Amino acid sequence: MKFLPTQVSIFLSKGSGRRNTSLLLKFLATLLGMICVYSVIFHMIMAWEGQDHTWFTGFYWTLTVMSTLGFGDITFHTDVGRVFSTVVLVSGMVFLLMLLPFTLIEFFYTPWVESQARARTPKELPPETHSHIILTNYDSVTESLIRKLDRFGFPYVLLVSDIETALRLHDDGVKIMVGDPDLPETYHKLRLENAAMVAATGSDVANTTIAFTVRELSRTIPIITTANTDMAGDIQKLAGSNRAVKLGNMMGQALARRISVGEAGKHVIGNVDKLLIAEVTASDTTLVGKTLAEANLRQKAEISVVGVWERGQFLTAGPNTEITHNTVLVMAGSAEQIHRFDELYHDSKVNECPVVIIGGGRVGRATADALAASGIDFRIIEILPERVKRFGDKAIIGDASRLEILTEAGIIEMSEPAVVVTPHDDEMNVFLTIFLRKLRPDIQIISRAVQDRNVSSLHRAGADFVMSYASMGANIAFNFLKRNDILMIAEGLNIFSVQLPKPLIGKSLIEANLRHNTGCTVIAVKVDGELRINPDPNRPMKEEEDLLLIGDAESEASWFKNYS
Repeated sequence: MKFLPTQVSIFLSKGSGRRNTSLLLKFLATLLGMICVYSVIFHMIMAWEGQDHTWFTGFYWTLTVMSTLGFGDITFHTDVGRVFSTVVLVSGMVFLLMLLPFTLIEFFYTPWVESQARARTPKELPPETHSHIILTNYDSVTESLIRKLDRFGFPYVLLVSDIETALRLHDDGVKIMVGDPDLPETYHKLRLENAAMVAATGSDVANTTIAFTVRELSRTIPIITTANTDMAGDIQKLAGSNRAVKLGNMMGQALARRISVGEAGKHVIGNVDKLLIAEVTASDTTLVGKTLAEANLRQKAEISVVGVWERGQFLTAGPNTEITHNTVLVMAGSAEQIHRFDELYHDSKVNECPVVIIGGGRVGRATADALAASGIDFRIIEILPERVKRFGDKAIIGDASRLEILTEAGIIEMSEPAVVVTPHDDEMNVFLTIFLRKLRPDIQIISRAVQDRNVSSLHRAGADFVMSYASMGANIAFNFLKRNDILMIAEGLNIFSVQLPKPLIGKSLIEANLRHNTGCTVIAVKVDGELRINPDPNRPMKEEEDLLLIGDAESEASWFKNYS
């Protein structure tokens, strides 16, 4: 009961609410005046016909006729009375059945609903808000980033300029604030002075404007933006962005690294102090066909294999893990240890078959540039000639879903075909993956996914490896927070630092058996501020030590469930 008076008082406190209420009261007063006049005329005509009724009966008759109920218990006997009844009936239809509902909806209900909507879409954050991340655009990258922020307990707010969009996102559980992203006043209301970071993932122009506006208000707030071109990235940095991420280029380079052709060198994908995390494609090395126990990399190269990628799925490494042609090894070690591995297992054998890139957009062109830089031949298929004009005879103009175009690219005759699927359309990518897998069951398919939710669909369609555009952007933005205890290095693969739990004090890594219990692997131990890489598994751990762990999302959740 307390809710309604509160909402009414809020509604009436606004100028528009008071004005609408005044109009509604005037309409009701007019309606009441009509009822009174009709009641008086009712008595006059009834008296002329020789009928006698009370004044309350007059009101009763007027209301039943105007509302079209017309019980028929009280009637006129003359044409004058029937004409009067018709006038009352028509005016009642107009005022009670048409104007009154319209007036209530237009001047009372609709403004009240809008007032409720504004209450659900705040235009200012509380003064005590602090250490929050300000997001300025809602897209696939932001959606993925929000999930990560929620998971690790980081407060955030999404700035939305449109009320309807804000309401929809609010109903979906997204924390929002309504405001114009190009106005300095908006960022004062966002408590910019207390924020931890600003992330802008919209268009190049919008991101530049946001970076410029925010940097004018704060010289220290970290700003990360996304850019589609090198020029846009440079302009955003001039405007105040600390880091302008060219996601298209990064995605293309990452896809190119996954191709099992060319040199099997290392690719460093993350680091924590002196500890490096590297990925190595195992194809064309002497490791193919062996188990990790048979490879004995820890003894030969003093390197620790913490996991493997198999057809896009990260698997924890065990002694019986078999290294296949499609295996990507995830290794942890110092720069010297990884360099030693590269010297021992580097193979200069090169597959002469060109890699086929489907799609000549930003990601496709970046993939082609990365392959060219590595000395790997390629063919790029694109419908629009102007996109791939600079690639000359390596460009094939046409629709990749047509067999004759794929035949021209050489997929049918290749001994070891490899294809990178790059369009910005997950449905098209699934279609092409199914088509390619049926056409050449032995083909290696590397695909890009725009949305996280479509990664599994592409794997089911037959892709050997899928990289999520949204997840890559979210990982970069998350790591930009410069947290020392969490580092996301790949799709679903995290490094995180934890203080040694009490149940593990005095135990060795072998006794703790963390890989079996949680799925996480200890890749380093911090002792007295010093990072010990690939620590002795038989050494008892002490209370003041920190563990550096690596694992996928499920393993990480298992760790915190068992030891938090």
